[in-house]
Amino acid sequence: MDFILRMLMGPWTTYILYNLRTHGPQRFGELKRRVTGISAKMLTERLRTLEGASLVKRDYEATIPPKVTYSLTQRGHELDDVMGRLAEIGTRWETEDAANRAMRAAAAELKAAE
Repeated sequence: MDFILRMLMGPWTTYILYNLRTHGPQRFGELKRRVTGISAKMLTERLRTLEGASLVKRDYEATIPPKVTYSLTQRGHELDDVMGRLAEIGTRWETEDAANRAMRAAAAELKAAE
């Protein structure tokens, strides 16, 4: 349990895994565009760590220019249910928080109008 929690708590890890799960195999540039705000250095570091943990696979094609694609391994896909559930909870919480903010704003407007 400790190993998987430490791995998932690493910076950007869940965002990277979620994107690979959702969009399938991706090249570095595609993944960097989807993981908004991550630097190239950090993405490289996280991908190497995830590859070392056998969660992500790096496929190299010796073309000109070389083509490198990243995808989830079978081990990485074992997290599919967890990642899907986190996405569901995140969406629900985001919706609830937006509704709560709207209610607080409306209450503040009513109070200010008194």
